[in-house]
Amino acid sequence: MTTNERSVAPGESPPFSLGHDDWGRLVLTDAEGNRCPGVEVVRAFPLSAPRQFVSICDPKGRELLWLDRLDDLPESLAQCVEEELSKREFLPIVHRIVSISSPVEPSEWEVETDRGPTFFMLDSEDDIHELDECRALITDAHGIRYLIPDKTKLDEGSLRYLERYL
Repeated sequence: MTTNERSVAPGESPPFSLGHDDWGRLVLTDAEGNRCPGVEVVRAFPLSAPRQFVSICDPKGRELLWLDRLDDLPESLAQCVEEELSKREFLPIVHRIVSISSPVEPSEWEVETDRGPTFFMLDSEDDIHELDECRALITDAHGIRYLIPDKTKLDEGSLRYLERYL
């Protein structure tokens, strides 16, 4: 497997395939049939461009392949890339803020996410960032990030809690 970067152009058949070996490792196979087991799939901009700019790297972190847009890949290949990305990334989506223990930090937050209810500690109001007029990112005391994809869709109580910090 060469380590030359190769982009996949829109509408072009990709010159590679992805699959898993018997040990569950992701394997990149290039057009010549060379296999590279243990590759990693990494988004360059996971929050601002989640379906664009994806790199496939060898086990040492060297880029083997650059994908401009996942939408340019055949559906089965794009799905494989998305599944690998979801294993690598952990970004719970906050649907509701149930309670906040104290108006001063540190405070314990109880939230409902796409992965179920959870509690986390917020060290500082500086750990909440507006990404744009609708989205916000919360980083808890352990470094776990929580995304609010559209604060306008939060219920009234959740929005009141959040507005204290924004």
